[in-house]
Amino acid sequence: MKKNDRHITNFELDIDNPPPLTPEQQAELEVLSARPESAIDYSEIPPIEDTSRYYRPIKKMTTIRLDADVLAWLRSFGSGYQTRINAILRREMLAAKEHPQA
Repeated sequence: MKKNDRHITNFELDIDNPPPLTPEQQAELEVLSARPESAIDYSEIPPIEDTSRYYRPIKKMTTIRLDADVLAWLRSFGSGYQTRINAILRREMLAAKEHPQA
């Protein structure tokens, strides 16, 4: 295929105002929603081993005060100290969720 033979179509979808469903699409959704959960065949879907590689949390800017020696230690590993702070806090958060204090 030559470069000039390609046809590119751009389409923008307004998530807040999607186009209406066609009668065929509506009928298909009604049939699918009437199916019991037990009738769905998941055999061809591979299990997801590590969901964290798909998880992209929203980042929020904040200001924190750290002890100077703690900040120096974090920076001593090179660039990315803010990412390290986040990883340390996430590890502690997940551990606290696994073993909540009464």
